[in-house]
Amino acid sequence: MVGGGQLARMTHEAGIPLGIRFKLLSDGPQDSAAQVVSDVVVGDYRDLETLRAFAKGCDVVTFDHEHVPTEHLRALEAEGVVIRPGADALLRAQDKGAMRDALTSIDVPCPRHRIVADPEDVAAFAAEGDAAARSASVEGGGGRREGEGFPIVLKTVRGGYDGKGVWVVHDTEEAAEPFKAGVPVLAEEKVDFVRELAANVVRSPHGQAVAYPVVESIQVDGVCDTVIAPAPNLSEELSAQAQRLALSIASELGVIGHLAVELFETRDGRILVNELAMRPHNSGHWTQDGAVTSQFANHLRAVLDLPLGDPRPRARWTVMTNVLGGDYPDMYHAYLHCMARDPALKIHMYGKDVKPGRKVGHVNTYGDDLADVRERARHAADYLRGTITE
Repeated sequence: MVGGGQLARMTHEAGIPLGIRFKLLSDGPQDSAAQVVSDVVVGDYRDLETLRAFAKGCDVVTFDHEHVPTEHLRALEAEGVVIRPGADALLRAQDKGAMRDALTSIDVPCPRHRIVADPEDVAAFAAEGDAAARSASVEGGGGRREGEGFPIVLKTVRGGYDGKGVWVVHDTEEAAEPFKAGVPVLAEEKVDFVRELAANVVRSPHGQAVAYPVVESIQVDGVCDTVIAPAPNLSEELSAQAQRLALSIASELGVIGHLAVELFETRDGRILVNELAMRPHNSGHWTQDGAVTSQFANHLRAVLDLPLGDPRPRARWTVMTNVLGGDYPDMYHAYLHCMARDPALKIHMYGKDVKPGRKVGHVNTYGDDLADVRERARHAADYLRGTITE
């Protein structure tokens, strides 16, 4: 696995019962996964020779992030290295422009979008989406009013995650910031949505595929805070539609392994695709304790072309809440309190240094009463962070 973060750490854990020998390419020896994997290569995933040397002896190479240069992946594939998901599929998770083009070509519903060249182009994109404002501009003498058709969402096409590389802009002055990095920028309409959903599916090389229950994903400041499985009050029709859509995307794009499809549920009862991730995903962490087979185990099964495991939930409700770093670097005493208060609580920590706002772990709770399950997860996450003390 390329990448030494928490996703690799938890994927390695899922492979232990299967007897899978796990090799890791990590940025450093203290990365989350490097602390627990025995076979660790420390090196730069952006260097082709490092990747070549790492891939020797591996049956399959997979990833805990999407940042390996596409040209390096293509070079490895040309040399016979088995990469899953492959370079052509992974490009659609690496490059948001390529993702939108691919999804549009297979008629997947997406927000209105296009690549923009500069702040004035952003203003033009904003005006294009508001026919009334466009007409008023013409009647008023041709000048485009500041803020017309805004707000607009701007994204760098590569490298963004957890709210980084994403801006909500309200005029051309605010639109200048994303262009300072000198990389292509994607403009999207700001969708008026009810909530965010995620459909997680897994697909193997021989075409077997499974779909987990559609979940609600609650974001705070652009970072996933809580996931509820299954999404409360989601109609069977819309749930089935989201699962079919995710399975279709996996098939059409040739995804091997886990695919997370992040969705908007709009106020008029539609779903639109927001983002794709071709690896285990934060919206699937609940499956560690809440599903018969976790996303991590099924990702491994898929990339190794093993029969996939049962994705069905073990309990009526499962809630995952991320633990963010706070002002208390030593969480040991907080563990004692949380474990004693709630013996059914599942705590998953990543071995990271605690820094304010950093994802350092997550908790899973489950049961038949959603309000109770949510409260238990919230209390544990807040206590571990130090925002509550009782």
